[in-house]
Parts: sequence; structure tokens; C-alpha cells
Amino acid sequence: CSSLAGIMLLEVFLVLGTLLIYFLFSKKKEETLPFKDGWWGRGQKPVTKEDSSIRPFKVETTEEELSDLFRRLDQARFTEPLENSCFHYGTNSVHLRKVVSYWKNQFNWKKQVEVLNKYPQFKTKIQGIDIHFVHVKPPRLPEGQAAKPLLMVHGWPGSFYEFYKIIPLLTDPASHGLGDEHIFEVICPSLPGYGFSEAPHKKDFNSVSAACVFYELMLRLGFDEFYTQGGDWGWLVCTNLAQIAPNHVKGLHLNMVSVSKLGLPHLLSVLLGRYFPGLFGFQDEDVRRMFPFLKKGLYRILSESGYAHIQATKPDTVGCSLNDSPVGLAAYILEKFSSWTDMEFQNLEDGGLERKFSLDDLLTNIMIYWVSGCIVSSMRFYKENLQKGIGTQKHEKLTVQVPTGIAAFPNEILHIPQAWAKKKYTNIVSFHFMPRGGHFAAFEEPELLARDILQFVDKVEKEQLWKK
Repeated sequence: CSSLAGIMLLEVFLVLGTLLIYFLFSKKKEETLPFKDGWWGRGQKPVTKEDSSIRPFKVETTEEELSDLFRRLDQARFTEPLENSCFHYGTNSVHLRKVVSYWKNQFNWKKQVEVLNKYPQFKTKIQGIDIHFVHVKPPRLPEGQAAKPLLMVHGWPGSFYEFYKIIPLLTDPASHGLGDEHIFEVICPSLPGYGFSEAPHKKDFNSVSAACVFYELMLRLGFDEFYTQGGDWGWLVCTNLAQIAPNHVKGLHLNMVSVSKLGLPHLLSVLLGRYFPGLFGFQDEDVRRMFPFLKKGLYRILSESGYAHIQATKPDTVGCSLNDSPVGLAAYILEKFSSWTDMEFQNLEDGGLERKFSLDDLLTNIMIYWVSGCIVSSMRFYKENLQKGIGTQKHEKLTVQVPTGIAAFPNEILHIPQAWAKKKYTNIVSFHFMPRGGHFAAFEEPELLARDILQFVDKVEKEQLWKK
């Protein structure tokens, strides 16, 4: 009898032990990313407290800098392109000559500096480096209404200037036919090492480091709760920020997503999703954008990612030449604004560059890289994020719980269906197939993006989703 009781007790312990192990290892913990208080300034971190003052900033250029630029433009050497090569080999030098001619003879940088300075800009020191940001408050607010803080983060080879056309649509939506239910106070920082933000002086400054710096920036500006928006590197920095401070990020809006953890279901969906879309949660538009997968997925990634391999391995080598030659810099950056806006633009001799952008806008972005001398440090961000391998970082293994809105633009290089995205972003409240546009959404289609941000925030606010 006692041996029977002993066996029963052992069975109970085994069952309880099995259940305990199951819950410990199968239940997904709602983990957050730890906040890293780094030091990215020169030398040792000083013992004195960091100066946290916020200083006004204006873009300024000297006559010496401009005469040096024009001298370099005058001395440019061009290589004749292959016949009928259009933009298939990269920036076509026949068109590049025209761009350089416009740059020298018609482009008015001083006028563009006035455009850049029309929005208030500031600098503040965070974790040892000067952070530059644009901060635009609404011109008017209906009585009893508060502006919603929105952090917008750019990527490479863009800049804070990408947001100049969308800012008024968000800070003064009523004047642009977008209603006045939600009005934003917009903060657009330059990523460290980009534009007028100081470059980190130490190795290992990655997307999580940038997210920590921007989190500190938002708290310093007095925002305990805020929305975030991003594409390109802005996608990853804003995603990391939502993982670090889920109780402070009310909503995360992205115009690009990527997933680094691909398993057997993803592989099967790539092989069979075209024939059995419903089985994998694909919509008809997913199928249109993804298949045939060899052409629209694998081949496209291979043909468009050479730059990333260089920048993730030896950024300083190629960066030195680009920092020394404004024409080389323009060729390198313009190629991305061609193919990433629409892959079909490679079939045109002018790369379709002026179909979505003006030359003034494109050259203003290039000039931000040139006058700040930031191309090398901007490229290093690839090495810092990718040198340890894809899928190895803690943030890649963690899900995102904050309410997420995704605007999927049709000409983005790689389409990520909602069925894939929801494995990472577990609280997608808005996923829209946008009617047109590519990688530089805010720059190309500011109104489309603004409308999508507004409807997303409306959903989050009405249902108070961030509190759930």
C-alpha cells in the first residue's frame, strides 16, 4: 500500500515537473530590451555630469566650403557608359554629367539652406555625442486638444530632410484637408553619424544604441508617451525603441519591415504560397508582390545588396573616396534613389530620378552628406548592425508588443506579408497595401504616408490600445 502511494506521489511530481518545465520553456516571456547607457564620445567618459542643455542650431556653410566644392565639381573625371546600359550598371554617367552641370550652374544651395532652416533645429549632447534634431510644434491647436509627440527616424542614404514635406501635413493636418482630430508635434533627429549629428567615436554603435539615445532625447524633451515612425534604418531603430520602452511608445508606425528569423513555415510559404495562398495567410496582393519569388525576392535582393555587403564589412575604404569626391558621392547616392523608388527606373537613361523628386531635393540631401562629411560614419552603421551575423542579436529574437501600423508600399525592394510580420509584431492593428510609392515613402508620397499615420493613430487612440 505504501509502495503504491509512493508510486502515485512520484507520478504527481513527474506531471507537476513536466508542466513546470513546459510553462518555463514554452511560454513566451514579454521580455524587453535593456536600456544601454553608453558613452560614444572621445576618450574616457568624464566623471562630471553631462551637459543636458538643448541648443538652437542652424545649417550654415562658408564660402570656402562652397568654392572647394565647385573646384572639385569642375575637376570631375567621367567614364563613358556602355551603350544602352541606362541605370543597369549603376548611375549612368551621361545623366550624371547633366546633374553635375545643374549642381554647378543652377542649384542654389543658399536658398536650400533657407528651406532647411525654416523648421526649428537643435542640438543636445547624449551619451557623449551631439545629437541634431528638427522639432516642429503645431501652428494652432483646437481648444482642449493636445499635440501628440511623433518621433520620425530616417535611414541611409537619406536624412532628416526626407520629412520636410510630411511635417506640415502632420503638424497642421486641417490646412491640408486631413482633419484636426489628431495633430502632431514632430521630432526628426539625424541618426548619430548622419547629417549634423556627431558620429560615435567608439565601435559597436548599433540600432539599439541609437534607440537608447533617441529614447533619452524624447524624455529630455518632456515626452513620457509618444508615437514613433520609420523606414529603412528608422524601421529598426523605432522597433528597438518599442522593445526598450513598450510602456512609453504608444504606437509604432513603419513603412518598411524585415524579418530575420525565418523558419520552415516561411520556406514552405515561399515554395507553395503562390498556389495555396490561403494556407499561409497570404492575400492576393501578397502573391502579386512576392511571386515569382526567384525574380521578385531572391534575385532582387542579390542584385540590390552589393552596397550593403561592402558597408557591412569595409565601410571606411569606399567611404574615403566618396568623402573626397562630390561627384562620386552623388553617383553612389543617386543610384539608390533610382532603383529603390522603382526598380523599373533602371531601364531609363536618367534613372527616372525626376519622376518622383526634384533635382533640388536630391541635391539638398546629397549636400547634407557633403557639407557634414558624414558618408563614412553613415556607412559604418551597416557594419555595427550586421558584423555579428543576421539573427544573432537579442532584439532579433524578441517580439514587439506595442500597437503597430504597417504601410506596405508596392515598390519596396522586398515585400513582407502581414502573415510574416505578425510573428515579430504581435499587435498589428493596421496593415495597408499602399497604392503607389517605394522605399523613400515620406519623400515620395508624403500625403499617402500622412493619411496612413493618421488612421493608425486614430485606431490606437479610440480603442486606447497602448493600455491593453
